Amino acid sequence: MMSLNERLSLAESIQTRDSHLSYYVRHCFRQTSRQIEIRPHQAPSVLRDMGCTPSGERMERKRSVFVGRPRPQQARLYGDVAGLPPRLVRQANHRWMDAYLLQLRAEGKSKNTIKSYMSGIRKLIDTPLYGELPISEKDRESMNVLELLEHVDPLNGRLDRWVQSMIDLSASTVNARMASATHLVNWLGQRWPEHLVRPKTGKRLPRTLTKRELSMVIEAAECSEDPMSSTIVTLLLETGLRVSELCDLALEDLDMDDCSARVRAGKGDKDRLVLFTSKTKNKILAWMPIRDTRYPDHTFLMCMPNGDQMQSRSVQRAMDRLADEAGIPRGRLTPHVLRHNFATGLLERGADLVSIQRLLGHASISTTRVYLEISDQTLREVYRRAQHASEHEDLSPML
Repeated sequence: MMSLNERLSLAESIQTRDSHLSYYVRHCFRQTSRQIEIRPHQAPSVLRDMGCTPSGERMERKRSVFVGRPRPQQARLYGDVAGLPPRLVRQANHRWMDAYLLQLRAEGKSKNTIKSYMSGIRKLIDTPLYGELPISEKDRESMNVLELLEHVDPLNGRLDRWVQSMIDLSASTVNARMASATHLVNWLGQRWPEHLVRPKTGKRLPRTLTKRELSMVIEAAECSEDPMSSTIVTLLLETGLRVSELCDLALEDLDMDDCSARVRAGKGDKDRLVLFTSKTKNKILAWMPIRDTRYPDHTFLMCMPNGDQMQSRSVQRAMDRLADEAGIPRGRLTPHVLRHNFATGLLERGADLVSIQRLLGHASISTTRVYLEISDQTLREVYRRAQHASEHEDLSPML
């Protein structure tokens, strides 16, 4: 029987001879055996680490290790390309980004989901291992599918380093990035490590502005030097649009006679109808002459100063400026907070959940039901009004 050193030499020679084949190690100990797949570059370290009892003690004398080529059915399963599933074998030398983007589009992922996935995956690829130099953007973009598999291999520790680097981020941000990485790892035919668990997020009530804060924001928008500010705030407050839907709103989607707008390919790639009042209509009509003068060749309602389509970050920057002018913290005012104000306002005025669900474009009514948990400020206002009305009724017979 070959010694351990001889088997290590064999593994290293196999690695040198052919770097694209998978090899299998069978570990026999106390009449039990298990078979795992290793790649050539992992063979030396895996062989050294095998043969431990559950307590960590080495069992040198009772160990036998066998290294050999995959059986024919195993070769077919992995397509003779280390670790790649058969569906990716022919794409092994193609740019990973092209192949992966095609997969995301084939699954019907929305534009924003694709953007979120790619952002998280880039951060994963850019995470260096200990002693490793950071990868350049050029090398990251030019990496092929097989090179990407070796780079983000769940066994090399890069996923662990990446997750550890997100320790100071919010649970929702970590969950979103881990979702993108999980999708990539599964696409590459690998298993996500069981010890990397997504953090739990507690139940949060929708953040809304108080009536006083809201009136201050509306006043700041009316007095703003940016003519778009007032139109944006009014649209978000009266339609409940998501910021991405606002940016994608085209002139042809507006029906000014009907006071409605058609949201095309919103979240979940769904179309829906949103309604607005004459107040919003007047704001849009007041903005149109300015827009037509500045950006006559563009089809979108909102445009950047350079004439490009409005982006979500530009809308948030406008919200930050309004927050400064209104004297409220920047984090309190976002496009989504105004969407929450729209939903809670409808509830307070007696709208039913199904109607609110359709106006907001929620796929499930359970998402809409969270608005039933009204904020503490609103609860206090309801309580004070009820108490004031009760006191007035008690005093009325005495008058």
